[in-house]
Amino acid sequence: MKKKLLIIENQPCLVKKFRGTLKYDFEVHIAREVKEAKKLLASGIFPAAIFDLDIFSFSHNARQGLAFLEEILSLSPCTRVIVISNKSDKEIAAKAIALGAIDFFLKPVDLHVLRIILARAFKIHELEQIDLQLRQQEHQMRGMCDMIGISPPMKKVFKLVRLAAEYDYPVLITGKTGTGKELAAKAIHQLSKRASKPFVTINCGAIPENLLESELFGYEKGAFTGALSRKIGKFEQANHGTIFLDEIGELPFSLQVKLLRFLQESTIERLGGTQTVPLNVRIISATNVDLEEGVKKGIFREDLFYRLNVIQLTLPELKERSEDIILLAQHFLIEESQRIGRRQPTFSTDALNAMVKYEWPGNVRELQNRIRRALAITRGKIITPLDLGFDESFQTETQRVPTLREAREKIEKDVIQWALALSGHNISLAARLLDISRPTLHGLLKKYDLKKKK
Repeated sequence: MKKKLLIIENQPCLVKKFRGTLKYDFEVHIAREVKEAKKLLASGIFPAAIFDLDIFSFSHNARQGLAFLEEILSLSPCTRVIVISNKSDKEIAAKAIALGAIDFFLKPVDLHVLRIILARAFKIHELEQIDLQLRQQEHQMRGMCDMIGISPPMKKVFKLVRLAAEYDYPVLITGKTGTGKELAAKAIHQLSKRASKPFVTINCGAIPENLLESELFGYEKGAFTGALSRKIGKFEQANHGTIFLDEIGELPFSLQVKLLRFLQESTIERLGGTQTVPLNVRIISATNVDLEEGVKKGIFREDLFYRLNVIQLTLPELKERSEDIILLAQHFLIEESQRIGRRQPTFSTDALNAMVKYEWPGNVRELQNRIRRALAITRGKIITPLDLGFDESFQTETQRVPTLREAREKIEKDVIQWALALSGHNISLAARLLDISRPTLHGLLKKYDLKKKK
């Protein structure tokens, strides 16, 4: 099967030349206008493209052509672009390469050389796709059902998730906001024997109290004004599967009794109904508040707490799993870049340091949202601390990782200053302490601008 090649060209002689010569090696598609090129590029099916910068011949400084090159790479980030032009301007060539073109080719076009460059472009695309697949596989190996982590706390979580999945006992997931409680619940469901059955989520704190009962348990026709037909509630929707009750601590006291009854009898009654409905549903609940404290205050039933808390799974805060911060950041960067269809940038060293040093009060959710913000506000190839929303005062606190040479020089300078202090700035004594000669020490004093104290 021939590889697809897009040629963005409007000069009839070149179109004929390219098509006639390259059709034997490639499935050639010609775009003579910008609108047509955009439509073809948006399909994402072209590993390589040839773009003639001179189609914008009225733009003498090639600015419009370079702007369209940037748009090409935005529309189809995986397409490797070869730029051709009759402008032998080194600055234009440098800008094209800087924008992401893999080569800049001067007219007249040598088709033999062009074939070699195209072979290279397709090979680069192939290798990048293999690399992307390998990285995705690696990320999958580092996690469990969309949960990612290599830190000791997360390894414990993964172990408990696997154990919890084996049985149908209720699970109570605790942890701060943004730690991934719903992901953990989904992982338990996906690893359980109920995986092919429904997984139904309801946020107990997001629905008004007067509507929550009907959402959970459904209602019969005529149960209240406006109830024109029977409605199946979340519990019935989850029959033979799993229901995830998020923010269980917000469940009104009156509904806690009904939930307790279901846990004891595996039956419900629809609002306005008189018959019990038997169900086979596993309950996983989650909270970011202390339910035991709620029991002490009398706002959460003690018997319900013990029924829900058969298996407890506590998710660590992001600051407690520092080994995972960069791993998660890279994962979200890859995922979001692919989702919005742009070429993946990289984090600067300062950005990596900033992320590791930050406390992350919003946990994993905050990390993901900061990366989304960075992708939205910058089109550059490097993401800086400012792009991630860290202010300048935080940025100045973060330091880049020093090179080995810089680290050695800092240690050497510190030790020399220490020896000078111990010797009272006596050069001969300091040299003996350092086990070096006086001339060597004089050279180091000059190198580090450490003047002898008078």
